Amino acid sequence: MLKRKVTISVLVTMLLAAPAAAQSDTVKYVPKPLDEVSEAIRELRKARQEARDSVTDAIRDRQEEQDESERKNQRWIKCDLTGITMPESPDVFQSQFHFPPTRQYWTGTCWSFSTTSFLESEVARLHGRQVRLSEMHTVYYEWLDKTRRFVNERGKSRVTAGSESNAVFRVMKTYGAVPLDVYPGYISDPRHDHEEMDDEIREFLRFVCGADQWDETQVIESVKLIMNKHMGRPPSSFEYEGKTYSPKTFLDEVLKLDFDDYVCIMSTLEFPFYTLGPFDVPDNWWFDSTYYNVPLDAWYDALKNAIKGGYTIALGGDISEAGLNGLMDAAIVPDFDIPQEYINQNSREYRMFAGSTTDDHGVHLVGYTELDGRDWFLVKESSKRGHWGRHIGYMFYRDDYVRLKMMEFAVHKDAVGELLTRFVAAQPAD
Repeated sequence: MLKRKVTISVLVTMLLAAPAAAQSDTVKYVPKPLDEVSEAIRELRKARQEARDSVTDAIRDRQEEQDESERKNQRWIKCDLTGITMPESPDVFQSQFHFPPTRQYWTGTCWSFSTTSFLESEVARLHGRQVRLSEMHTVYYEWLDKTRRFVNERGKSRVTAGSESNAVFRVMKTYGAVPLDVYPGYISDPRHDHEEMDDEIREFLRFVCGADQWDETQVIESVKLIMNKHMGRPPSSFEYEGKTYSPKTFLDEVLKLDFDDYVCIMSTLEFPFYTLGPFDVPDNWWFDSTYYNVPLDAWYDALKNAIKGGYTIALGGDISEAGLNGLMDAAIVPDFDIPQEYINQNSREYRMFAGSTTDDHGVHLVGYTELDGRDWFLVKESSKRGHWGRHIGYMFYRDDYVRLKMMEFAVHKDAVGELLTRFVAAQPAD
């Protein structure tokens, strides 16, 4: 029932005709009278606020239009590759099995897309099975691992969408893997957009930190709820080719990947060569220190020999360079950046130290060719840059770009046996 604000009016009736009788007071609800002056003031105040709001709205609209115009008319410096001799198409490369490129869309999960693609190629190479795997299954559990460390470190731990190739090894080793069609990792739109989900997770963890509430179980379960809303809940079991698997048994019985057989190799002057050390970048958020550090020439030769020998590679490095042109499907180092003869260990290191070479992106290196005496590498690309040119989902990296701007790679240990032998030989005697 609808209630109205009313005043209480006390009606007193004096029974003059019968003064000896008892007085009787009655009460009833009546409309509250409106004060005309107060109403006028209220309307005036409302009009002033609406005028202020209209001015603010007009300013905001103008600012949004300006921002949108600036966004649509952004420019950046890119190398004109028109005169560069480069491969005509992916078909000219000696390439290894890989599934067709797929986009990561609006996510920071290149590390999972590139390394999952790499492991799909490994399953095909090792066991002859072609299994399309879920990238988002790994992303889901990587978020949980990040959250757990955040709690254990009482907030002093990086929590973003980024990670590294060997995170996929670690996550699959712990949580298993599933086929893509079992867990696509979206609710309705297959074009992954994690901006809202990432923001919600980070905002929740800021609350946890500010409130000093470090119950690991409660925090983990809350993050799961956020991801379940955006990505869906990963399965605990599923059917595959007529048999029921858990993610762990699927990894063990179908994929049959031994992650101890994979190594990550870097080249930096920050640590002694032929020692193990951490890949010193923010996305190595768990401070993994098992990277093999070797000189640049040995690093590059190992990478080149691996792809020529029938292996593929999960490769990470910098893509924010003038010489990388997605519209022309290629990446080189132009002379206006640094002359070719000056690309060496020191110029590489200077860029990493100064921050002009950063750990931007992960790709899957799937092929090799030689053209006019230069090495070219076929890269399977999940970012938007790789989908702008003629060869959707592929880019061609020239040798100079790999040597100067790529920072580390993951590969099966059999592909770099000679390098690992030299690594062992370089260790000091006990």
